[in-house]
Amino acid sequence: MLNSAKSARKNRAKQAAAVGVAAVVAASLAACGSGRTDDAGSGAGLVVGTTDKIFALDPAAAYDNGSLLVENQIYSYLLNFAPGDTTPKPDAAEKCEFTAPTVYTCKIKSGLKFANGNPLTAKSVKFSFDRMVAINDPHGPAALLGNLDKTDVVDDLTVAFTLKVANDQTFPTILPTQAGPIVDEKVFPADKVATDEEVVAAKGYSGPYTISTYDKNKLVEYKANADYTGILGKPKNDSVSTKYYATSDNLKLDLQNGAIDVGYRSFTPTDIDSLRADSKVKVTDGPGGELRYIVFNMNTMPGNTPEQKLAVRKAMASSVDREALAAGVYKGTYQPAYGYVPQGMIGAAEPLKDLYGAKPDKDKAAKFLADAGVATPVTLNLQYNPDHYGSSSSEEYAAVKSQLEASGLFKVNLQSTEWVTYQKERASDGYPMYQFGWYPDFPDGDNYLAPFFGPNNFLQSHFENPGINAQLTAELTEADPVKRVELLEKIQADLAQNHLPTLPLLSGKQVAVSKPGVTGVDETLDGSFKFRFTVLSK
Repeated sequence: MLNSAKSARKNRAKQAAAVGVAAVVAASLAACGSGRTDDAGSGAGLVVGTTDKIFALDPAAAYDNGSLLVENQIYSYLLNFAPGDTTPKPDAAEKCEFTAPTVYTCKIKSGLKFANGNPLTAKSVKFSFDRMVAINDPHGPAALLGNLDKTDVVDDLTVAFTLKVANDQTFPTILPTQAGPIVDEKVFPADKVATDEEVVAAKGYSGPYTISTYDKNKLVEYKANADYTGILGKPKNDSVSTKYYATSDNLKLDLQNGAIDVGYRSFTPTDIDSLRADSKVKVTDGPGGELRYIVFNMNTMPGNTPEQKLAVRKAMASSVDREALAAGVYKGTYQPAYGYVPQGMIGAAEPLKDLYGAKPDKDKAAKFLADAGVATPVTLNLQYNPDHYGSSSSEEYAAVKSQLEASGLFKVNLQSTEWVTYQKERASDGYPMYQFGWYPDFPDGDNYLAPFFGPNNFLQSHFENPGINAQLTAELTEADPVKRVELLEKIQADLAQNHLPTLPLLSGKQVAVSKPGVTGVDETLDGSFKFRFTVLSK
């Protein structure tokens, strides 16, 4: 997904045919009016602070990090990720498995119920997935279900998903994503998005917590749900509050003053650097999977022929200093990225390190250009965004400009544009090369390859290659885990050597900061990118 807003995942819908789903009739949720309920305490218990904002509580319209934080606490899934684990395991399900090449079947635990007391059955699961696809909200995650043909109830506790492509090895990993929360068919509307007030009032969710107080993007209070029996385990705390901040400055200050227990997303690199030296708090790092990279427009980038354009891309790859960016700009909160799948993910590889060097290599860069007949210095019009990818983007791209020009092979015209305009202009071929970022939908290498380099990819960079497409299909359907990793690595080697459609720069960590005495933070910072309150205690 696109960094911060996750909006890019919606564009992946272009890769799949539309799914026709019959509408399911359900009663509309009752509105609770003010948007706030007050049957809970005043914020006592463990307090987590964040700058991420909630977009929506209804999963059909929630496709952002702020909404994901809430979903992780209140919804159950057929499969989910246990803390510290990136392999999907049964949550509401008892077991899930392929019962035919195109049929993935899940047996649901008996006796499950939603927080409002209504039973959770196979009908609830079918309703949830039918509804997600039918609503297809422009702000929602329905695109992740592009390979889902239909969902059928086999019996009260069994549901079968029929897939368009056989042996889709990513489908089990999609079930724990934002496309997979199970909702109550008796209270959620089948054909429209429920408001936050309606979701809070109806309690048609079944995760480890219930919402007791809801003041959107100001304060959310949770109480442990005694009926939850899923993979996340019984909460180690009876109540958790989430406090929302406009800026990381105030988040940092409240953490240092002891007003909150944990700070999670998003501190600046300077914040984190200073907090590491503060004995009153503890900084915990975890794998994050965030990728920062440069996209090349294959039509408008410099070069008179495809061979010259590729030479320019290769010369740039041999001229950037990722380690300097990671250490100098991001204070170690990012690490160099030498491949398309970051370290820690299934299929991670580093082909660019061997091909183009871990450090800038002027002679290698110059040879790429000379062999293709490219005159130097090459003028590069490079665009970046100052408001969507963090306040350090300006410093990052000033450093990239300096590194490229230090080779003597490039002259860089660096420009910035606000996000709304940026999205429109890059999609209309306005930028020959530009900054982008990505958070994973699920911890698998396919999620860093198919959305970027498959047919009708969301980058809209005019890159498409039949050989890469065939390899993507092969890895998607390879059931042998060892062979599948080999295929993922082979795709990246091919991309790096023969195409280089994007230039990976940095891979980001997850960072959380806590008060002394708070435990469990390290357990939840894993490659699933799910921050779970159940393991936190003090």
